[in-house]
Amino acid sequence: MLTRRDTLKLAAAAGAVSLVPGSLLAAFDPANLIKRAIPRTGEELPIVGLGSSATFRSVAQTEDISALADVMKTLVENGGTVFDTAPSYGASEEVSGRIAADAGMTDRIFWATKVNALGRGEPGPADPAKVSAQLERSFERAHKDPIDLVQVHNLADLPTQMAAIQELKEEGRIRYIGTTATNPRRDADLEQAMKDYPIDFIGVDYAVDNRRAADRILPLAQDLGIATLIYVPFGRTRLFSRTNGMDVPSWAQEFGATTWAQFFIKYAAAHPATTCVTPATSKAKHMLDNMAAAYGELPDEATLRKMEELIDGLPGA
Repeated sequence: MLTRRDTLKLAAAAGAVSLVPGSLLAAFDPANLIKRAIPRTGEELPIVGLGSSATFRSVAQTEDISALADVMKTLVENGGTVFDTAPSYGASEEVSGRIAADAGMTDRIFWATKVNALGRGEPGPADPAKVSAQLERSFERAHKDPIDLVQVHNLADLPTQMAAIQELKEEGRIRYIGTTATNPRRDADLEQAMKDYPIDFIGVDYAVDNRRAADRILPLAQDLGIATLIYVPFGRTRLFSRTNGMDVPSWAQEFGATTWAQFFIKYAAAHPATTCVTPATSKAKHMLDNMAAAYGELPDEATLRKMEELIDGLPGA
Protein backbone atom coordinates (compact mmCIF):
# COMPACT_ATOMS: atom_id res chain seq x y z
CA MET A 1 0.00 0.00 0.00
CA LEU A 2 1.37 3.38 -1.00
CA THR A 3 1.44 6.13 1.61
CA ARG A 4 0.38 9.66 0.70
CA ARG A 5 4.06 10.68 0.70
CA ASP A 6 4.92 7.82 -1.66
CA THR A 7 2.09 8.87 -3.94
CA LEU A 8 3.33 12.45 -4.15
CA LYS A 9 6.87 11.30 -4.89
CA LEU A 10 5.63 8.94 -7.58
CA ALA A 11 3.52 11.61 -9.24
CA ALA A 12 6.40 14.09 -9.20
CA ALA A 13 8.72 11.52 -10.77
CA ALA A 14 6.16 10.76 -13.45
CA GLY A 15 5.87 14.42 -14.30
CA ALA A 16 9.63 14.71 -14.67
CA VAL A 17 10.06 11.54 -16.75
CA SER A 18 7.16 12.43 -19.04
CA LEU A 19 9.09 15.46 -20.22
CA VAL A 20 11.73 13.25 -21.82
CA PRO A 21 10.81 12.88 -25.52
CA GLY A 22 10.40 9.26 -26.57
CA SER A 23 11.33 7.97 -23.12
CA LEU A 24 10.83 4.24 -22.77
CA LEU A 25 11.91 4.12 -19.14
CA ALA A 26 10.06 1.68 -16.94
CA ALA A 27 9.24 4.46 -14.52
CA PHE A 28 6.80 2.58 -12.30
CA ASP A 29 6.66 -0.58 -10.25
CA PRO A 30 3.81 -2.70 -11.64
CA ALA A 31 3.25 -4.08 -8.14
CA ASN A 32 1.64 -0.73 -7.28
CA LEU A 33 -0.53 -0.54 -10.40
CA ILE A 34 -4.25 0.12 -9.85
CA LYS A 35 -6.31 -2.65 -11.42
CA ARG A 36 -9.99 -3.44 -11.75
CA ALA A 37 -11.60 -6.84 -12.14
CA ILE A 38 -13.70 -7.85 -15.14
CA PRO A 39 -16.97 -8.70 -13.36
CA ARG A 40 -17.75 -11.84 -15.38
CA THR A 41 -14.44 -13.57 -14.60
CA GLY A 42 -12.50 -11.65 -11.96
CA GLU A 43 -9.57 -11.18 -14.36
CA GLU A 44 -7.85 -7.90 -13.47
CA LEU A 45 -6.87 -5.18 -15.94
CA PRO A 46 -4.73 -2.09 -15.38
CA ILE A 47 -7.00 0.91 -15.05
CA VAL A 48 -5.22 2.84 -17.84
CA GLY A 49 -4.71 1.57 -21.38
CA LEU A 50 -4.20 2.95 -24.89
CA GLY A 51 -6.65 3.86 -27.62
CA SER A 52 -5.74 4.02 -31.30
CA SER A 53 -8.07 6.60 -32.79
CA ALA A 54 -7.23 10.31 -33.17
CA THR A 55 -3.48 11.03 -33.40
CA PHE A 56 -2.49 7.34 -33.21
CA ARG A 57 -4.66 6.72 -36.24
CA SER A 58 -3.12 9.63 -38.14
CA VAL A 59 0.46 8.48 -37.56
CA ALA A 60 -0.43 4.88 -38.43
CA GLN A 61 -1.24 6.07 -41.94
CA THR A 62 2.27 7.50 -42.48
CA GLU A 63 5.47 5.74 -43.50
CA ASP A 64 7.26 6.37 -40.18
CA ILE A 65 5.53 4.42 -37.40
CA SER A 66 8.49 4.39 -35.00
CA ALA A 67 6.69 6.80 -32.68
CA LEU A 68 3.82 4.34 -32.33
CA ALA A 69 6.23 1.54 -31.53
CA ASP A 70 7.62 3.74 -28.74
CA VAL A 71 4.10 4.40 -27.46
CA MET A 72 3.18 0.72 -27.31
CA LYS A 73 6.47 -0.21 -25.64
CA THR A 74 5.96 2.53 -23.07
CA LEU A 75 2.48 1.18 -22.32
CA VAL A 76 3.71 -2.37 -21.77
CA GLU A 77 6.96 -1.51 -19.95
CA ASN A 78 4.99 0.46 -17.36
CA GLY A 79 2.41 -2.20 -16.61
CA GLY A 80 -0.29 -1.38 -19.15
CA THR A 81 -1.94 -4.12 -21.19
CA VAL A 82 -5.21 -2.85 -22.69
CA PHE A 83 -5.04 -1.70 -26.30
CA ASP A 84 -8.26 -0.61 -28.00
CA THR A 85 -8.53 -0.49 -31.78
CA ALA A 86 -10.96 -1.09 -34.66
CA PRO A 87 -10.87 -1.97 -38.36
CA SER A 88 -12.35 1.45 -39.09
CA TYR A 89 -9.42 3.30 -37.48
CA GLY A 90 -7.50 3.49 -40.72
CA ALA A 91 -4.26 1.51 -40.50
CA SER A 92 -4.26 1.42 -36.69
CA GLU A 93 -5.28 -2.21 -36.26
CA GLU A 94 -2.83 -3.59 -38.81
CA VAL A 95 0.12 -1.38 -37.84
CA SER A 96 -0.25 -1.91 -34.10
CA GLY A 97 -0.53 -5.67 -34.55
CA ARG A 98 2.69 -5.69 -36.54
CA ILE A 99 4.47 -3.50 -33.99
CA ALA A 100 3.46 -5.78 -31.12
CA ALA A 101 4.48 -8.92 -33.00
CA ASP A 102 7.86 -7.49 -34.06
CA ALA A 103 8.59 -6.41 -30.46
CA GLY A 104 7.47 -9.72 -28.96
CA MET A 105 4.70 -7.98 -27.01
CA THR A 106 1.64 -9.67 -28.49
CA ASP A 107 1.00 -11.95 -25.53
CA ARG A 108 1.44 -9.05 -23.08
CA ILE A 109 -1.39 -7.03 -24.63
CA PHE A 110 -5.10 -7.32 -23.88
CA TRP A 111 -6.24 -6.80 -27.45
CA ALA A 112 -9.64 -5.11 -27.80
CA THR A 113 -10.98 -4.58 -31.29
CA LYS A 114 -14.41 -4.08 -32.89
CA VAL A 115 -16.57 -5.35 -35.70
CA ASN A 116 -18.80 -3.42 -38.09
CA ALA A 117 -19.10 -4.83 -41.59
CA LEU A 118 -21.65 -2.21 -42.62
CA GLY A 119 -20.47 0.56 -44.95
CA ARG A 120 -20.92 4.21 -44.01
CA GLY A 121 -24.60 5.03 -44.12
CA GLU A 122 -25.53 1.43 -44.93
CA PRO A 123 -28.72 0.57 -43.02
CA GLY A 124 -28.14 -3.16 -42.71
CA PRO A 125 -28.58 -5.95 -42.00
CA ALA A 126 -24.93 -6.82 -42.30
CA ASP A 127 -23.86 -9.57 -44.66
CA PRO A 128 -22.75 -12.47 -42.42
CA ALA A 129 -20.00 -13.34 -44.90
CA LYS A 130 -18.59 -9.81 -44.66
CA VAL A 131 -18.80 -9.91 -40.85
CA SER A 132 -16.87 -13.18 -40.82
CA ALA A 133 -14.27 -11.86 -43.26
CA GLN A 134 -13.68 -8.73 -41.22
CA LEU A 135 -13.26 -10.75 -38.03
CA GLU A 136 -10.75 -13.07 -39.71
CA ARG A 137 -8.74 -10.03 -40.84
CA SER A 138 -8.68 -8.83 -37.24
CA PHE A 139 -7.29 -12.19 -36.09
CA GLU A 140 -4.56 -11.91 -38.72
CA ARG A 141 -3.72 -8.30 -37.89
CA ALA A 142 -3.59 -8.91 -34.15
CA HIS A 143 -1.50 -12.06 -34.55
CA LYS A 144 -3.73 -13.43 -31.77
CA ASP A 145 -6.22 -16.27 -31.65
CA PRO A 146 -8.08 -16.00 -29.36
CA ILE A 147 -8.52 -12.24 -29.37
CA ASP A 148 -9.21 -10.87 -25.91
CA LEU A 149 -12.22 -8.67 -26.70
CA VAL A 150 -14.36 -7.92 -29.75
CA GLN A 151 -17.14 -5.36 -29.50
CA VAL A 152 -19.84 -4.47 -32.00
CA HIS A 153 -18.90 -0.96 -33.06
CA ASN A 154 -21.53 1.59 -32.06
CA LEU A 155 -24.39 -0.92 -31.80
CA ALA A 156 -24.34 -1.62 -35.55
CA ASP A 157 -26.79 -4.39 -36.50
CA LEU A 158 -26.55 -6.14 -33.16
CA PRO A 159 -28.65 -9.20 -34.10
CA THR A 160 -26.25 -10.20 -36.89
CA GLN A 161 -22.91 -9.03 -35.56
CA MET A 162 -23.41 -9.96 -31.91
CA ALA A 163 -24.45 -13.45 -33.00
CA ALA A 164 -21.21 -13.75 -34.99
CA ILE A 165 -18.92 -12.81 -32.12
CA GLN A 166 -20.94 -14.83 -29.63
CA GLU A 167 -20.42 -17.91 -31.79
CA LEU A 168 -16.67 -17.27 -31.93
CA LYS A 169 -16.62 -16.84 -28.15
CA GLU A 170 -18.33 -20.22 -27.76
CA GLU A 171 -15.66 -21.68 -30.06
CA GLY A 172 -12.93 -20.20 -27.86
CA ARG A 173 -11.63 -17.74 -30.45
CA ILE A 174 -12.82 -14.63 -28.59
CA ARG A 175 -12.49 -14.33 -24.83
CA TYR A 176 -14.94 -11.46 -24.20
CA ILE A 177 -17.64 -9.77 -26.29
CA GLY A 178 -19.50 -6.49 -26.06
CA THR A 179 -20.64 -3.37 -27.82
CA THR A 180 -19.71 0.30 -27.92
CA ALA A 181 -21.96 3.35 -28.08
CA THR A 182 -20.63 6.90 -28.23
CA ASN A 183 -23.66 8.74 -29.60
CA PRO A 184 -25.86 10.24 -26.82
CA ARG A 185 -28.95 9.55 -28.92
CA ARG A 186 -28.23 5.81 -28.64
CA ASP A 187 -28.12 5.64 -24.84
CA ALA A 188 -31.52 3.95 -24.60
CA ASP A 189 -30.47 1.44 -27.26
CA LEU A 190 -27.29 0.69 -25.33
CA GLU A 191 -29.24 0.13 -22.12
CA GLN A 192 -31.52 -2.31 -23.91
CA ALA A 193 -28.58 -4.14 -25.48
CA MET A 194 -26.96 -4.52 -22.06
CA LYS A 195 -30.13 -6.26 -20.87
CA ASP A 196 -30.80 -8.33 -24.00
CA TYR A 197 -27.36 -9.73 -24.88
CA PRO A 198 -24.81 -11.76 -22.86
CA ILE A 199 -22.13 -9.09 -23.16
CA ASP A 200 -19.01 -8.80 -21.04
CA PHE A 201 -17.97 -5.24 -21.94
CA ILE A 202 -19.31 -1.92 -23.13
CA GLY A 203 -17.31 1.02 -24.45
CA VAL A 204 -18.57 4.55 -23.74
CA ASP A 205 -17.40 8.16 -23.63
CA TYR A 206 -16.96 9.61 -20.14
CA ALA A 207 -15.07 12.67 -18.92
CA VAL A 208 -15.17 15.28 -16.18
CA ASP A 209 -17.13 17.58 -18.49
CA ASN A 210 -19.10 14.78 -20.16
CA ARG A 211 -20.72 12.94 -17.28
CA ARG A 212 -23.83 11.66 -19.06
CA ALA A 213 -22.80 8.01 -18.80
CA ALA A 214 -22.79 8.26 -15.01
CA ASP A 215 -26.54 8.91 -14.95
CA ARG A 216 -27.75 5.51 -16.14
CA ILE A 217 -25.20 3.61 -18.25
CA LEU A 218 -22.42 3.13 -15.72
CA PRO A 219 -24.77 2.26 -12.83
CA LEU A 220 -26.49 -0.29 -15.07
CA ALA A 221 -23.11 -1.80 -15.94
CA GLN A 222 -22.46 -2.23 -12.23
CA ASP A 223 -25.86 -3.82 -11.65
CA LEU A 224 -25.46 -6.26 -14.55
CA GLY A 225 -21.80 -7.10 -13.95
CA ILE A 226 -20.55 -5.63 -17.23
CA ALA A 227 -17.00 -4.27 -17.60
CA THR A 228 -16.40 -0.88 -19.19
CA LEU A 229 -13.82 0.70 -21.45
CA ILE A 230 -13.88 4.48 -21.07
CA TYR A 231 -13.17 6.52 -24.19
CA VAL A 232 -12.04 10.14 -24.77
CA PRO A 233 -11.40 11.14 -21.12
CA PHE A 234 -9.84 14.34 -22.48
CA GLY A 235 -12.88 15.12 -24.63
CA ARG A 236 -10.40 14.58 -27.48
CA THR A 237 -8.62 17.96 -27.05
CA ARG A 238 -11.52 19.88 -25.52
CA LEU A 239 -10.42 19.68 -21.88
CA PHE A 240 -6.85 20.65 -22.67
CA SER A 241 -8.16 23.70 -24.53
CA ARG A 242 -10.31 24.70 -21.58
CA THR A 243 -7.40 24.42 -19.12
CA ASN A 244 -4.77 25.93 -21.43
CA GLY A 245 -2.42 28.18 -19.47
CA MET A 246 -3.71 26.99 -16.08
CA ASP A 247 -1.70 25.16 -13.46
CA VAL A 248 -3.06 21.92 -12.08
CA PRO A 249 -4.49 22.83 -8.64
CA SER A 250 -2.19 21.99 -5.76
CA TRP A 251 -4.90 19.92 -4.05
CA ALA A 252 -4.78 17.45 -6.98
CA GLN A 253 -1.42 16.23 -5.66
CA GLU A 254 -3.32 14.66 -2.76
CA PHE A 255 -4.44 11.94 -5.19
CA GLY A 256 -1.24 11.98 -7.24
CA ALA A 257 -2.23 14.16 -10.23
CA THR A 258 0.56 16.54 -11.27
CA THR A 259 -0.57 17.07 -14.89
CA TRP A 260 -3.91 17.77 -16.48
CA ALA A 261 -3.82 14.41 -18.29
CA GLN A 262 -3.51 12.62 -14.95
CA PHE A 263 -6.25 14.83 -13.48
CA PHE A 264 -8.68 13.92 -16.29
CA ILE A 265 -7.84 10.21 -16.39
CA LYS A 266 -8.05 9.80 -12.62
CA TYR A 267 -11.48 11.43 -12.68
CA ALA A 268 -12.77 8.91 -15.22
CA ALA A 269 -11.02 6.00 -13.51
CA ALA A 270 -12.49 6.84 -10.11
CA HIS A 271 -16.02 5.80 -11.09
CA PRO A 272 -16.55 2.34 -9.56
CA ALA A 273 -17.96 1.02 -12.83
CA THR A 274 -14.82 1.93 -14.78
CA THR A 275 -12.66 -1.01 -15.75
CA CYS A 276 -10.10 0.73 -17.97
CA VAL A 277 -9.65 4.24 -19.39
CA THR A 278 -8.17 4.21 -22.92
CA PRO A 279 -6.96 7.64 -24.07
CA ALA A 280 -5.30 7.71 -27.49
CA THR A 281 -1.85 9.17 -28.07
CA SER A 282 0.95 9.00 -30.61
CA LYS A 283 3.73 10.19 -28.29
CA ALA A 284 5.63 8.07 -25.79
CA LYS A 285 6.00 10.93 -23.31
CA HIS A 286 2.22 11.33 -23.25
CA MET A 287 1.76 7.58 -22.84
CA LEU A 288 4.03 7.66 -19.83
CA ASP A 289 2.15 10.63 -18.42
CA ASN A 290 -1.13 8.76 -18.93
CA MET A 291 0.21 5.63 -17.22
CA ALA A 292 1.13 7.72 -14.17
CA ALA A 293 -2.62 8.04 -13.55
CA ALA A 294 -2.75 4.28 -12.93
CA TYR A 295 -0.55 4.66 -9.88
CA GLY A 296 -1.02 6.28 -6.50
CA GLU A 297 -4.57 7.03 -5.42
CA LEU A 298 -7.89 7.90 -7.02
CA PRO A 299 -10.05 10.84 -5.91
CA ASP A 300 -12.82 10.19 -3.41
CA GLU A 301 -16.42 11.35 -3.83
CA ALA A 302 -15.87 14.77 -2.26
CA THR A 303 -12.83 15.37 -4.44
CA LEU A 304 -14.69 14.29 -7.57
CA ARG A 305 -17.31 16.96 -6.90
CA LYS A 306 -14.50 19.49 -6.40
CA MET A 307 -13.00 18.49 -9.75
CA GLU A 308 -16.36 18.88 -11.48
CA GLU A 309 -16.90 22.31 -9.96
CA LEU A 310 -13.48 23.46 -11.13
CA ILE A 311 -14.02 22.37 -14.72
CA ASP A 312 -17.67 23.48 -14.84
CA GLY A 313 -16.54 26.96 -13.87
CA LEU A 314 -14.22 27.33 -16.86
CA PRO A 315 -15.14 28.89 -20.22
CA GLY A 316 -16.00 26.61 -23.09
CA ALA A 317 -18.57 24.40 -21.39
